[in-house]
Amino acid sequence: MSTSSFVRLISDSTDTPSYTSLRLFGIMIQDVREFTARSVEEAARLAGMEPSEWAAVEDGDIVVDPAWLRPMADALGICFDQMVTMVHLSQFAW
Repeated sequence: MSTSSFVRLISDSTDTPSYTSLRLFGIMIQDVREFTARSVEEAARLAGMEPSEWAAVEDGDIVVDPAWLRPMADALGICFDQMVTMVHLSQFAW
């Protein structure tokens, strides 16, 4: 899967993800973060984000900026392909 098609799926403003999709993605991010025993603050710091931004992603309150995905994957200790898979899985939520 190309990164460009992935970014298009996330950033296309005419196809805003549903709350369910955003929340499912957030739950997956939270589960991985908790599995790695990182706090919201630590994960956000490692990703170069504000803790409030990270928490908003986990809560499904914001559409993830595509530029955050690689730093978030690095902060969680997962490969970028795993992050892409989580995004695509969440897009198929009802």
